[in-house]
Amino acid sequence: MAELEHRFPCDQCGADYRFDPQSGGLVCGHCGHSEQISAGPWKGGALRELDFDTAMAQALPEAEIEETRVLSCPNCAAQVEFDPDSHAAECPFCATPVVTGTGINRHIKPRGVLPFALDERTAQKAMSDWLGALWFAPNGLQDYARKGRKMQGIYVPYWTFDADTKSRYRGERGVVYYVTRTVMRDGKKVQQQVPKIRWSPKSGRVARFFDDVLVLASRSLPKKYTDALEPWDLPALEPYQPEYLAGFRAEAYTVELKEGYGEARAHMDRVIDRDVRFDIGGDRQRVHGIETAVSDVTFKHILLPVWLAAYKFRGETYRFVVNGRTGRVQGERPWSVIKITIAVTLGLLVAAGVGYVVATNQ
Repeated sequence: MAELEHRFPCDQCGADYRFDPQSGGLVCGHCGHSEQISAGPWKGGALRELDFDTAMAQALPEAEIEETRVLSCPNCAAQVEFDPDSHAAECPFCATPVVTGTGINRHIKPRGVLPFALDERTAQKAMSDWLGALWFAPNGLQDYARKGRKMQGIYVPYWTFDADTKSRYRGERGVVYYVTRTVMRDGKKVQQQVPKIRWSPKSGRVARFFDDVLVLASRSLPKKYTDALEPWDLPALEPYQPEYLAGFRAEAYTVELKEGYGEARAHMDRVIDRDVRFDIGGDRQRVHGIETAVSDVTFKHILLPVWLAAYKFRGETYRFVVNGRTGRVQGERPWSVIKITIAVTLGLLVAAGVGYVVATNQ
C-alpha cells in the first residue's frame, strides 16, 4: 500500500495548497488561488460506523486500513505523520529536536474529521489571553510565548463508540424518616429529630443506547488537558478526506481499539449505575449487583483539531493546547516564586495594617 501524502499541488502555480479554516477550502500560500473541497462519500449524511467484533477479529475490509509514514518522538513517544520529504523536525508535543525516521504505521483509517475553524492567529490570541489571566505565571514565559512563535495545527485521534445496553440490577431503596429523642443539653431536657433510614429490597431493569462515547486515542498530551477542551461539536464531523489535513499534521493513534473500548465501557458503567440509582429512587440507594448485556457495538476513528504550542523556557517544557473549533485553552500552569512571595508579603502587610487599626480603635 502506498504511503499516504497530504499534499495537494495548486492548479495555478504548483505550490502546495493548505486547508483554510476561514473559507473551509484549500488555499495556495504562494499565489493565493483557492479551491473548494469536493463532496466525499456520505457527505451530508451520518458517518457510517464500523463493527467492533469484526475489527477485533482483524476482519475489517482492506479499504478501512491505511499506512502512513510516522515519526515516534524519543522523549514523549508521540507518533506524528510527516511529509516524505521531511528529514528533520521538532516534536510538536514537547519541542524535542528529532530526526525523522522511515517507520510505516498501519492502522484503521479515520472515518471522520472535524475541520479546523480557527486559524493560527486566532489561536495565538486565545493562548495569549489565557496566559495573561494567569496572575502567578512568570513574566518571562508570557513574553517568550507571545513573541509569535508558530503554533502547530494537529489533528488528534479519538475513538467513538456506540452500544445498546440492557441491565438487570438488585439493590435496596432507603427512605429517610425521623424519630424524636429527648437529650440533655446545658442541664435541660430538649427534644431533637434524629434521622433514620428504612431500607427495602428493589430490583428492576434499565436500558440505554450510547451514542458517540468519546475516547482519546493519544498518549502524547495529558488527558486532563484534552478533556478540558470539550465539548466538541461532533455533529459537525465531516467524512474523512485528506484535503482537510493539507498543511496540518495528524497524530497516529497509540491507544489501540480494544483499550479504547475498555475506557468507553467504564464510562458506560458509570452512566448505567446512575440510571440504576435513579430507578431505585428513594432518598438513599444501595446497589448490590448490575448485570449488563451489551450488543450492537460499533466504532469510528475520528480526528479532532488542536492548536498546540510547546515552549522550552529555563530548561522546562510548557505545553498549551487550543480547541481548533471553540478557542478553549488548557495547558501547564507555571508558577512564579517571586510573584507568589510578593503576593504573600503584601497580604501579610495588609493583614497587619488592619490588625493595627482595629487594635488602636479599641
